[in-house]
Amino acid sequence: MSSSSMTSSHDSSSYWTPKQNKLFEKALAKYDQDTPDRWQKVAAAVGGKSAEEVRRHYEILVMDVMYIESGQIPIPKYKSTRR
Repeated sequence: MSSSSMTSSHDSSSYWTPKQNKLFEKALAKYDQDTPDRWQKVAAAVGGKSAEEVRRHYEILVMDVMYIESGQIPIPKYKSTRR
């Protein structure tokens, strides 16, 4: 998740729950760039977000990936999910 996408404010445009992020990822896989009304469909799949909010979240994700791939930001270290 992008550090830019989570702020101390919990309004719908800035705060994304882990569940919303997972739904967002799944919706992006389902609705590719050629899908008509893509952002409306992604927003409907996520719930609680507008088409503009999900489009902006996507733009932030793309920028984060670009920075990571260019070496400007280190790859985040995630906690192990071993059980």
